[in-house]
Amino acid sequence: MAPSPPTAYRPRKKRKPEPSTSNGTVTLDGSKTEQPAFPLAAFFWPAKGTNTTQWIILPLTLMLVFLFRWFTGMWPYSGHQKPPMHGDFEAQRHWMELTVNLPVTHWYFHDLEWWGLDYPPLTAYHSWVIGRIGWLVEPEWFRLYLSRGTDEAGLKVFMRATVVVSEFLIYVPAAVLCVRQLVRLHSINTWESSIALTALLMQPATILIDHGHFQYNTVMLGFTLATIASMLAGRPLWSCIFFVGALGFKQMALFYAPTVAAYLAGTCISPRLDIPRLLGIAIVTLASFAVLLLPLMLGTSYDTYRNVPLPSDATLPALLSSLPWQISEKAWHYPYLTQLAQAIHRIFPFARGLFEDKVANLWCAVHTSGLHKLHNYDSALLSRAALGLTLTSITPPCAILFLRPRKELIPYAFATTAWGFFLCSYQVHEKNVLLPLLPMTILLATEGGMKAATRAWVGFANLLACWTVFPLLIKDQLRIPYFVLTGLWAWLVGLPPVSIGAYAIPGEEGGLSLGSKLLHLGTYAAMVAWHVVEAWVEPPENKPDLWVVANVCLGAAGFGLCYLWCLWRLVEGSGLLSDLGLTKRKEEALKRKQ
Repeated sequence: MAPSPPTAYRPRKKRKPEPSTSNGTVTLDGSKTEQPAFPLAAFFWPAKGTNTTQWIILPLTLMLVFLFRWFTGMWPYSGHQKPPMHGDFEAQRHWMELTVNLPVTHWYFHDLEWWGLDYPPLTAYHSWVIGRIGWLVEPEWFRLYLSRGTDEAGLKVFMRATVVVSEFLIYVPAAVLCVRQLVRLHSINTWESSIALTALLMQPATILIDHGHFQYNTVMLGFTLATIASMLAGRPLWSCIFFVGALGFKQMALFYAPTVAAYLAGTCISPRLDIPRLLGIAIVTLASFAVLLLPLMLGTSYDTYRNVPLPSDATLPALLSSLPWQISEKAWHYPYLTQLAQAIHRIFPFARGLFEDKVANLWCAVHTSGLHKLHNYDSALLSRAALGLTLTSITPPCAILFLRPRKELIPYAFATTAWGFFLCSYQVHEKNVLLPLLPMTILLATEGGMKAATRAWVGFANLLACWTVFPLLIKDQLRIPYFVLTGLWAWLVGLPPVSIGAYAIPGEEGGLSLGSKLLHLGTYAAMVAWHVVEAWVEPPENKPDLWVVANVCLGAAGFGLCYLWCLWRLVEGSGLLSDLGLTKRKEEALKRKQ
C-alpha cells in the first residue's frame, strides 16, 4: 500500500495563557466579586475573560475615536473668520499653497510676514503632498496670493480630513505598537491593554488641539511613539530613524532628544562597552538626517541649474555671516549652505523673545504674576538663563537613564525631561504641553498603571493641561468641545470633577498618599471655581487678563508637581535609593567591625 502524500496542514499553535493579574482595572466588592474599577474598564467588561482578540476590539476602538475626532472637527478652528491673519488653519493651508506653487529654494524665504514656513523640512514635504492632492480636488483652494483667508466649507472638510488621515497613518499604528511593547514588557493582558490604548487615543488635549484648534502634532507624536516602541523592542537603529522623523517634522521634538540620546548612549556602555552599536547608531542617525534633507537639497540643485533667483525681498540669514570663514557667492556649495542656514534660522526663532503668548510655564508665571518683570532684561541674558535652568531640570533624568538604561524607566525619563523643557525652556507655546503628556499617558500601559496611585497623576496632568489651554480654545469658539471631551475622559478614567473614585482608595492599598490627594483635590476645586468666575465675573478694567494670569500661575505650579512626581518615580524605579541604602549599611557594618 502506497504511503499517503504529505499534507500541508499544520496544527495551530496554542496561544500562551495571558496574565490574569489586575493592573488596577478590577476591584472586589464586599462579596469578593470582581467589578470594573472605573467606567472605561466597564466599557470593555464584556470582552474580559473571553477569546475576543484585539483584531475585533481594535477596529471598534478606532471607529469610536474617529467619531470623536470628526465631530470635534465640525466646530470652528484657529482663525475661523478672523482676519487679517486667520490663525493656524491659514498657516497650514498657506504652507501647502507655497510648496505646490513655488520652487524649493523659495520655501523658507517666501513672504515671511504672512505665515512664513518655520517648521523643519518634513513638514514642508507633508504640506507639499497634501497640497498636491488638494490641488487635484479644487485648485482655487491653493492659488498663490489669491487664496489667502479662504473659508469654504469644502476646504474645511478637506483640511480636517488630512489631519485625521495623517493621524491614522502614523500616530494610531505607533500608539498600538508602543502599547503592545509596554504590556509585553510588564506582562499585562490584552483586555487591559485595550483599555490603556483607548485612554491614550481619547486623550482630550490631543483631540482639542489637533482636530479643534487645528494642528498636525500627532504626526510628530506618532514618530515619537514609534521611537519608544523601538527602544522597548531592543531596536536602537529603528529608534534613531523614527526620532529623526519626529525632529524633521516639528522642532519641538527636541524636548525628547536628551532622553533618546541618554538611553541609546547608555545601552552602548551597559552592561558592557559596545563599540559596534555606538557606530551603528551614529551612522544611521547621520544617514537619516541626510535622507531628510535630500529632497530640499535636490530641489536646490535643480533651481540652481535653472538659475532661479531668490525672492527680491529675501535677506540672507545672519548665520552665514557668522561663520568663521568667508563664503563666495560663486562657490558651488553656496546655494546649499544658504538654504540650510535659512531653514535653521526659521526653525529656531531666538529673536521672538522668551515667550510669545501666555503659557503655564515658569517664565510666563513669574512675569505675568508681577513677581518679577522679565522684559527689563536683555534677551541674550534671558536665553542663557532659560538654557541654564533647562539643563538643570533635565540633567537628573538623563543621567539616571544613561547610568541605568532600563526599558521600564523610558516613559518616566521622557516625561520628566519634557516637563523640564516645557517649564524652563525658550519660546514655549501652550500646545507644547502635548509633549510631556504623551509619555505620562502611556504609563497607563505599565505595571500598576491603572491603579489609583498612577492613574490619578496621569489624569491630573491631562486635565490640568486641557484647563491651561482653555483660554486658547475660547478664542477658537471651542468651549463646548472642551467641556464634553475633558468631562468624558475624566468620567471614563474615574477622576474629578466627575468622580472621586481614584481618591477613595487608601494609600496603603495602591492609592494616593494623603498629601497627593489634598494637592489634587485642591487644584481640581480651584479649576472648577476658576471656570465659574471666568464665565460670570468680569475682570477689573485695569487687569483685563487677570483670569488668564491666574490660569497660568496655577497651571505652572501643577505642572511643577507633575515634573517632581515623574522624577521621583524615575529615581524609585532606577534602584538608586536601594543602592544608597545598601551602601550605608555596608559602611555601618564596616565601622562596627573596626
